[in-house]
Amino acid sequence: MKQLFLFCALMIIVLQGMCQLTFNNKGYLEMPGLNVTVFADIYPEGHQTGVTIIQHGQRVVANGDVRLEVSPGQWSPIPKEGKQVIDEVNKTISRELWFPDSSRHLKGFNPITYPDLVLKYKVSVTALEGSSFKITVDLDEPLPAEWVGKVGFNIELFPGHIFGKSWLMDGQTGIFTQQANGPVVKDQDHFITQALAKGKVFTMVPENDLQRIKFESKGELALYDGRGNHNNGWFILRETLAANKTKGALEWVVSPNVDKNWKYKPVIQVSQVGYHPLQPKMVVIETDVETKRIDPVRLLKLTENGYVFVKEFDAPLWGQFLRYNYFRADFSSFTDEGMYVVQHNESYSNPFKIDKSVFQQHVWQPVIDYFLPVQMCHMRVNDHYRVWHDACHLDDALMAPTDLNHFDGYLQGASTLSKYKPNEQVPGLDRGGWHDAGDFDLRVESQIGTIELLALMVEEFNIDYDATTIDQENRVVEIHKADGHNDVVQQIEHGLLSVLGGYRSLGRLYRGIICPRLDQYVMLGDAAAMTDNVKWDATMPENKRDDRWVFTEENQGRECGVGAGLAVAARALAKSNPQLSEECLQTALELWETSGKTSRTNRSKVHFAAQLLVSTNDERFADELYSMADYIVAQAGQTVWTVGMALPLLKDKQFKTRLAEAVKVQAEKIESDAKASPFGVPYRPHIWGAGWTIQRFGVEQYFVHKAWPELTSPDFFMNALNFNLGVHPGDNNASFASGVGSNSVLVGYGLNRADWSYIPGGVVSGTALIRPDLPELKEWPYFWQQTEYVMGGGSTNFMFLVLAVDRYLNTKK
Repeated sequence: MKQLFLFCALMIIVLQGMCQLTFNNKGYLEMPGLNVTVFADIYPEGHQTGVTIIQHGQRVVANGDVRLEVSPGQWSPIPKEGKQVIDEVNKTISRELWFPDSSRHLKGFNPITYPDLVLKYKVSVTALEGSSFKITVDLDEPLPAEWVGKVGFNIELFPGHIFGKSWLMDGQTGIFTQQANGPVVKDQDHFITQALAKGKVFTMVPENDLQRIKFESKGELALYDGRGNHNNGWFILRETLAANKTKGALEWVVSPNVDKNWKYKPVIQVSQVGYHPLQPKMVVIETDVETKRIDPVRLLKLTENGYVFVKEFDAPLWGQFLRYNYFRADFSSFTDEGMYVVQHNESYSNPFKIDKSVFQQHVWQPVIDYFLPVQMCHMRVNDHYRVWHDACHLDDALMAPTDLNHFDGYLQGASTLSKYKPNEQVPGLDRGGWHDAGDFDLRVESQIGTIELLALMVEEFNIDYDATTIDQENRVVEIHKADGHNDVVQQIEHGLLSVLGGYRSLGRLYRGIICPRLDQYVMLGDAAAMTDNVKWDATMPENKRDDRWVFTEENQGRECGVGAGLAVAARALAKSNPQLSEECLQTALELWETSGKTSRTNRSKVHFAAQLLVSTNDERFADELYSMADYIVAQAGQTVWTVGMALPLLKDKQFKTRLAEAVKVQAEKIESDAKASPFGVPYRPHIWGAGWTIQRFGVEQYFVHKAWPELTSPDFFMNALNFNLGVHPGDNNASFASGVGSNSVLVGYGLNRADWSYIPGGVVSGTALIRPDLPELKEWPYFWQQTEYVMGGGSTNFMFLVLAVDRYLNTKK
């Protein structure tokens, strides 16, 4: 009886512990259904740090910190983070912070302008009873009188999960609206929406037990809609810091409701497109970390009568990755063609195809049909009844001023001005190029990266595809109206109009072309609205000078990268446009003389020499590679893919032997690194989604395997494609390629992001890491770190990889 009593007492203690916030071994507070992290992340501009609440598996509240504005934006002052202290006895996490961050004041990428305020403070989070916790702000010194009423503690509520749901505040009630509504009031130097409510107790989503959170303060809470002055804002709960106080300048008690029986629902991760019959096929099941085994998964075929059971496959435990357990079912041996789903208990995957032609239609085509045309600068882009954007930036471009630290990281030095003075018109830049991401700028590395990948597709796969009219003379693009010319070649030519146009005028490469004002940079919608399309000159008023600036730089590494891309383009255009092909090659050779020969050894120089060797068969470039042998071998992971393309032209047997040895060692490392996650590729989650990096890895592995098939596995470039098509972590198992597959990202960070829409064929970076262990891919148009479209590889690496996998599997013996 005594033993039974002791056992029951012990079980009560264990259960109480499970229903109480406690520290885990990753440094944050947790209990079933709830995690509270405190400055675990480092990206406040991206709504990703501060006091953060993950409730029932979803990050719903974030960025809890002291801010100098009611509704701050991307370039608003943010504090510098100092030491963190974890006090397990008192169940408290504390972080020291201060304004200003001198390392960012008018410096670096995205420079910030800080006001004349020195403020040092500490934010602490202390676990209370059950799921409640207390947030405290302590100041080193009382607030200066002129800052009282301006400095406050903000915490942000993610809009995407609460639209149409309710809130309560001291008898006031409301709905979280789909759009920001007036009236507006002045806050310091800008307008914000008027506070939705003020009071001492605020409750969000009281109607849903899985989302309800209560905030309490002895001061005055205020609820704002941050989208009133920033389209990408969140809802904000704020309280100004108390005057004449240091300790306890703010105290809140936060009580998230928690279902103590909640467990993470299993997620089935398969390719949203499907598989070639000969392709490795690994279904990944993501589960709650407490799940230690699962039943076999069932493969069901879709017929005119619905589901038909085909076969069961065991799904052994792979292990834990991040915060979840993973199980894998290998059905590679199954090769019957058809349309299928995978079933795990009550969960079903989206439909996917097994077919030899699975990658031949509706997969790579959206990139060339839609994404590249829509991104084309200096053109009107028509899509039947729709106009994606009008002819834009016809006033490009003015030489940028010197020694200006541009808000997007550009810097113009006096030594690179060439023959043009600041704000003098530079000819030849009002043609060609693609808008990079949603920002409408043209970075030379993204331009040449796109050109090179398209050129490699022409060279490697002999791609000849025509579904678009591209009329350069009249600056008009017509989507899905063929003009008798290869769209891929036309896109290469369009990119070269910009890169070579700049080189002709400047006598050097441009660094980038970008708008001069921040209000232009954040513009959403029609690219033609950014400027007046009238070339400015010194006889015109200053207020008419809205033309984009062109920046130049001294950067041998970047020049080597552009030279390599031009060498590849020369080969791809040799038959279709021999004159432009010759100009590409001659420009590449000139860049070798000015930058390549004298550049320090790095991967760009290796790439440049390798591609020039392939394009010219000139032994001097083989000699250059031999001279860099030690570097190439030491950095095999970055170099052998491009050197492998030149392998048939390399005659030094010792060099080739060393290469083969390095490839073998690198292949073993890749195989080992790939075992660190259940997805079959080397994967290290980061603040930005890893999809682009993994795609690029896949492209490079294709060339490595082609050059050394006996030493390497093709599985890695096929697994890289699967990762981007849906076999990746997190509850959102969408394909990263918009409009590709049965489930894909349909709210992307492109020019139409304000419309909660997408550009078909745009490829996002995908699932990001919310530190330390939450994989996240939200449906939200303003997370550039998750859903942005970019040039230079985002979509073109994907397109290449699809063609590569199709070619490999359909020529496999």
